[in-house]
Amino acid sequence: MSGTNPNGPDPSGSGAGEPVVISGGSGFIGCNLAESFLRDGHDVVVLDNLSRPGVSQNLSWLKAEFGERVHPVIADIRDLEAIRPVIAKARAVFHLAAQTAVTTSLDDPLGDFAVNAEGTLNVLEAVRASGRKIPVIFASTNKVYGALGDLEMVELEDRYVPSSAEVRERGISEDRRLDFCTPYGCSKGVADQYVLDYAKSFGIPTAVLRMSCIYGPHQFGTEDQGWVAHFLIRALQGQPISIYGNGKQVRDVLHVSDAVAAYRRVLDNIDAVSGRTFNLGGGVRNAVSLRLVLQEIRRITGTEPVVGWGDWRAGDQYYFVADTTRLQSELGWSATIGWREGLKDLADWLRKARRLEPPHHQERLSA
Repeated sequence: MSGTNPNGPDPSGSGAGEPVVISGGSGFIGCNLAESFLRDGHDVVVLDNLSRPGVSQNLSWLKAEFGERVHPVIADIRDLEAIRPVIAKARAVFHLAAQTAVTTSLDDPLGDFAVNAEGTLNVLEAVRASGRKIPVIFASTNKVYGALGDLEMVELEDRYVPSSAEVRERGISEDRRLDFCTPYGCSKGVADQYVLDYAKSFGIPTAVLRMSCIYGPHQFGTEDQGWVAHFLIRALQGQPISIYGNGKQVRDVLHVSDAVAAYRRVLDNIDAVSGRTFNLGGGVRNAVSLRLVLQEIRRITGTEPVVGWGDWRAGDQYYFVADTTRLQSELGWSATIGWREGLKDLADWLRKARRLEPPHHQERLSA
């Protein structure tokens, strides 16, 4: 297959055997996952509609680095007939394509549902139509657990912490009841459950990774999604950063290289974990408040970020830290990059790849 024709004669590439198909493969996590497989000599089909600003740059980078082993298919997961022949010959499907912003889901619930719920069902149906047991690994979200409003919180000077000692020590486990909140949470939650059910109903090997805040190179963070990169980009550009709420919200941030390792570990063990869910995040050791991240950005850039404050946003969790015990105990995975090291890595990449530096006129902090 060459070019962007999803109906080409050989979706597996130029005689290279069954490719890995990554929907949303030009996106932030998708292109990092694609790079990992490509460096190991696999062919990768990058299935993407290129609708998110900046992702075409990621695709261009993949093609420049890996040439003919990258097979772009410019198609939309809402179009079953377009994706069916692409998926039919896949070795595995990583389904990352999605509408990713809570704010967008509130503005356009129908569009959000069409991409996240119907699009996921199309991917599953394309696999089922192939007649093959193609593994499907789905990128879900911690938003399926809802706003966690029943968790009693203690407000400290720079963060919220749960009053429950167990939650403080371990985080939120996969045993937590589902409580879909916001249209985005609903659409991703529906997709999450369909992926699990296709393992039960049709014997398709599937697994779900419920992700926290992933960050790293090739991320085009915005105010609505990808906040870690967004904060760094704005700081390096000398532009103001908007905080919704008081900035004491806590998240467990995870470097994308560790996320990629988890996805690959799940595929390598798909027969053992089919039909299972796994929380994927930085865990307690990488739990940070927005305020703490701003402090570290101040140190990395040597400038004082300009911050504007706004009202809390719908469905925002005061605290989410993933309990990743299941990934660790069953698959031997663990986060290897600490959040400070990871932030510096992202800042270095932004400076080199996107040539971002604070403006000369911005006041530098003294050492």
